[in-house]
Amino acid sequence: MPIITVFSGTFCEEEKVIHEIAKKTDYRRITDEDIVADAVEVSGMSDHKIRTAFSSKSSVFNKFTHEKERAMAWIRLSLAGMISEDRLMIQGFCGQMIPKEISHVLRICLIADMKHRISLATKTGLSEKEATNSIRTQDEERTAWIHTLYQLKDPWDPSLYDIVIPTDKMDVQETVSLIENNLRSEVIKPTDASKKTAEDFLLAAKVEVALAGEGHSIGVKARDGSVTLTINKHVLMLSRLEEELKSIADNVPGVKSVETRVGKGYHKTDIYRKYDFELPKLLLVDDEREFVQTLSERLLIRDMGSAVAYDGESALDLIQEDEPEVMILDLKMPGIDGIEVLRRVKQKRPEIEVIILTGHGSENDRKTCMELGAFAYLQKPVNIDLLSETLKKAKEKMKLHMKNNS
Repeated sequence: MPIITVFSGTFCEEEKVIHEIAKKTDYRRITDEDIVADAVEVSGMSDHKIRTAFSSKSSVFNKFTHEKERAMAWIRLSLAGMISEDRLMIQGFCGQMIPKEISHVLRICLIADMKHRISLATKTGLSEKEATNSIRTQDEERTAWIHTLYQLKDPWDPSLYDIVIPTDKMDVQETVSLIENNLRSEVIKPTDASKKTAEDFLLAAKVEVALAGEGHSIGVKARDGSVTLTINKHVLMLSRLEEELKSIADNVPGVKSVETRVGKGYHKTDIYRKYDFELPKLLLVDDEREFVQTLSERLLIRDMGSAVAYDGESALDLIQEDEPEVMILDLKMPGIDGIEVLRRVKQKRPEIEVIILTGHGSENDRKTCMELGAFAYLQKPVNIDLLSETLKKAKEKMKLHMKNNS
């Protein structure tokens, strides 16, 4: 039997439709929760980090860490391992990752106009304003997901689906009958060719995970054991990168051959960087803009990417929304000063290691900072090699803290 995928707007009768399909067809329901749980188990990544893949807002550190791409690689592998089964109904975001080339999939979209959705939402106890805001927020998440996968701006684009069902114009039973009728279509019945394409999808996912585990974010396609790797960012030493990528992919069971090519994005100004897992997600906090930008560039030369905040309040806002591992913090700043930032960080996020880097501190300041839990207290101008080594040691301490508290 074909696989069913269901992608729906909120308040579009999704649960009722899913329940009825499962009852009438004896299909097994697979949700994003199921796939995430499997990805967490096989990857060793935390549940929170896997779920970042679905977030419409990427971490400010993601351009250095590729954490979202790694999460997506593990989700794709879990999904690819599941779709070899028969009678599956995949509900949610993950079903969108199944390649179009796998033809034994009935792709369904459930959507309704805004007025109808707001009406259903208010029946759950939400005010009209709350319902409108909730629907728009969740539509933004779906839009971001589709854009990530397909660079499309409309999550309900008909080109993504076999059937787009307006649930404000069809009741649940009519919707289910339409789906049942389409399941009988010869076009979407499993064939040897479509099953082989699913196997190719699984092999590509295994290669993608192997590359991600070594810090690489690369496009992967597979066909009959032949793997193609696409490099979409400019790299200074292309041949060396190609050799490294091939050596990783060659070691994945089932891979017969590997070739690399450059994609459309290769000639853009972005520079490809492999992520070093030993380096910290670094936040620089200093109101001296020229200094902090220069420091950021000097660290980037050493492959240490960083986010920047120019005042204490912005830094505190960022750590509330994101996950820096190490901070380099100035003491003398307008508004909330460095000592107060340090105090609040250690109260709310004690796992973040804080390195004080100041040109104006006193011995009393040093003593206060160390008592508050600073990892190190350094003076400007700082030797970049000393700072780099201090950052690596801070990351090690942070990892130990996280391990002991897991």
